[in-house]
Amino acid sequence: MLIDFFLHLKARKLPVSTREFLTVLEGLRDHVCGPSLDDFYYYARLCLVKDESLYDRFDQAFGEYFKGVTALPGLEADLPEDWLRAMARKHLSPEERAKLEKLGWDKLMEEF
Repeated sequence: MLIDFFLHLKARKLPVSTREFLTVLEGLRDHVCGPSLDDFYYYARLCLVKDESLYDRFDQAFGEYFKGVTALPGLEADLPEDWLRAMARKHLSPEERAKLEKLGWDKLMEEF
């Protein structure tokens, strides 16, 4: 799907390189941006547009290509709760973990 997006940008005379496109794909693989189309828009613009004067052209090309699309397929993930808890223990400071425990894991899962 996204190779067509890359080719669409090239057809609209946006100077996007293969390396920049690969950067976008690597970021998607590594979950650098969220699954919403808005998140992808800002991330793709960051990676692909080198000059502010090209923002309008990128906006038009993006809108043409993704007209009517509200989310990118395949980027949503159902992460196991055990894995999320392990990551929280691994990456949160003791203060952050205390706040999390105060809020409650179930409440946090409802929020996100």
